[in-house]
Amino acid sequence: MKNVLIIGSTGQIGSELTMKLRSIYNGNIVAGYIPGAEPKGELAESGPSAIVDITNEQQIAETVSKYHIDTIYNLAALLSAVAEAKPQLAWKIGMGGLFNVLEVARTMKCAVFTPSSIGVFGNNTPKDKTPQDTIRNPRTMYGVTKVSGELLSDYYNIRFGVDTRSVRFPGLISYVTPPGGGTTDYAVDIYYSAAKGEKFVCPIGKGTYMDMMYMPDALRAAIEIMEADPSKFVHRNSFNIASMSFDPEIIFNKIKEYEPNFEMEYQVDPLRQAIAESWPNSLDDTCAREEWGWKPEYDLDTMTKDMLAKLKERFKK
Repeated sequence: MKNVLIIGSTGQIGSELTMKLRSIYNGNIVAGYIPGAEPKGELAESGPSAIVDITNEQQIAETVSKYHIDTIYNLAALLSAVAEAKPQLAWKIGMGGLFNVLEVARTMKCAVFTPSSIGVFGNNTPKDKTPQDTIRNPRTMYGVTKVSGELLSDYYNIRFGVDTRSVRFPGLISYVTPPGGGTTDYAVDIYYSAAKGEKFVCPIGKGTYMDMMYMPDALRAAIEIMEADPSKFVHRNSFNIASMSFDPEIIFNKIKEYEPNFEMEYQVDPLRQAIAESWPNSLDDTCAREEWGWKPEYDLDTMTKDMLAKLKERFKK
């Protein structure tokens, strides 16, 4: 990677990935954004930015040409709960937008990273240590777009030779980016409440396990897969990656080790609970480990200590 376009640079993972890429590479790392979601602060000041609406193929192509882009990170998407409220828009962005990106990549010789999700799996998928290759039958629009995106990306690789690569992100936990409407976002909210000394109201029921990952590991995965030697790939779109799996009670008790007075109660959100119950409890990421050397650096304890310390420092300011 030399010159990179991040579409959706101000979203859940976009701002942090943009800054991480700028810290590594000397080329143009372009923060693509839509009007109303302009980069601010360090994100705006540390490198180039451009208006890039993923539903506008010409706009994508013009930016790729102007900045000599060789790699596109396509991060534009509605998160799971939001997508259920706006399924037509979720499809327009998730699939229409991806088609535009892949067409630009085909004609202008770019590599493409489009993140997938544990949302590709459904109720008939094995719940524990979900295999790399298994049933993918989601019943949410978010999951439908992610499965379709995996298939379309593989098609463009096989049919046109576009260098498409992807990982299936679990729930992402960050002290930088606030929650954005994802089913797993309770695991971000709970740390915010603990750091502020507030009682946490949990929308996900006790005993509901989901795969989670600390954002620094997610950023590494997104970068390392694009740097990997593709000759070792058996898969491309999309790799299971895993770090930790827990239910609300486990994360609550872990936080209490550092914040003994922390309190939590349950008020289950039926929509998010139904989505969570359709997802795996844990993933088998053997293929990612074997094909490009994936390995997480954080577990629940090291993440909890870092999250609480970073958030407390922020809230002091």
